[in-house]
Amino acid sequence: MSRPQAPYDGVAVCAPVTAPYVRFSNESAHWWAGAALRQLREDAGLAPADIDGFCFASFTAGPDTAVGMAQHLGLTPRWLDHLPTGGASGVMALRRAARAVQCGDAELVVCLAADTNAIDSFRHGLANFSRFSQDAVYPYGFGGPNATFALITDAYMRAYDVTREDFGKLCVAQRANAGSNPLALQRKPLTMDAYMGARPIADPVHLFDCVMPCAGAEAFIVTTPEIAASRGLPAANVLATIERHNAFPDDPVQLRGGWEMDIDSFWQASGITPADVDCLQVYDDYPVIVAMQIEDLGFCPKGAVADFIRTTSFTIDGDLPLNTNGGQLSAGQAGAAGGFQNMTEGLRQILRQPLGEQVRDAQIALVSGFGLVNYDRGVCTGAAALRAQR
Repeated sequence: MSRPQAPYDGVAVCAPVTAPYVRFSNESAHWWAGAALRQLREDAGLAPADIDGFCFASFTAGPDTAVGMAQHLGLTPRWLDHLPTGGASGVMALRRAARAVQCGDAELVVCLAADTNAIDSFRHGLANFSRFSQDAVYPYGFGGPNATFALITDAYMRAYDVTREDFGKLCVAQRANAGSNPLALQRKPLTMDAYMGARPIADPVHLFDCVMPCAGAEAFIVTTPEIAASRGLPAANVLATIERHNAFPDDPVQLRGGWEMDIDSFWQASGITPADVDCLQVYDDYPVIVAMQIEDLGFCPKGAVADFIRTTSFTIDGDLPLNTNGGQLSAGQAGAAGGFQNMTEGLRQILRQPLGEQVRDAQIALVSGFGLVNYDRGVCTGAAALRAQR
């Protein structure tokens, strides 16, 4: 039996920023990281000397890690971390930074993810993504996430009687949410007819089931309540978090994620229930992973997600506001910053700083991450519950 999670007393999360995305960029990941740090300077009045902790995630900053990025940005932190966990990196950055602040190893940690997207860089990134892919997938002419998630999607639909219309409802709702977000790359309304009629990419995955790779950056600050207040920064408390890697490795195909292993202890530690959540910000590289998180996070029993989707509204004014900035499916996927986008949006909603429309009376956000598909499944998962300090 594992020990109960210690509370996150003395921790404040604040100052969510987004360096506006573009489809393609000739600038480096370092430039995009600098753009996010510049925005933090403007919004929070930060100077480099104020930052004594730095947590960084990127797919395209190589050969540099957080070490090289700290020098590039002119930082001198006493606490440093580099996260290679992709779409789960935002939650995991929060977890690590929060404990560093709580222990006194740092007082103000900037958590930042940045990636560029030059023409053809996505293909080059896939070539060296993982040893599993190089050894077990690419030699057979099978590569890239679309084909992998086509297999996961097909198995999930068969196992739980989920239809393309069910996935379409999620995508259409997220596109509606993106409509008020001036930074979303795809804001044109999406109808169910357009979703269903879109060209297949890797059956049953069709065009609007796929994210648009882009360039951009996301960042937020983890500090103490006193420092946040002294800078006039509205902040949130961390109620609970979870993290899991390589869960259920014996499952022949991924129908569940690591959240399922820890969700009971998560809700117990948080002191809330799914019914208390005002907005749900989940990692959404494909709608099947959105559906999987809805189940595994406890919003409905396993196998009941089709009925839950059909009877729930996911728009900003709906029953369960979902990915209220449009998520990656509409706002864009800026590499590892896609794993921070749900964190910054969750913070914005409960801190009353939305990019677009505000979820009414939002106090509690649930943020969930999913990342690093080595070749057949996502290996890293995490979740965090945040409540606004009022």
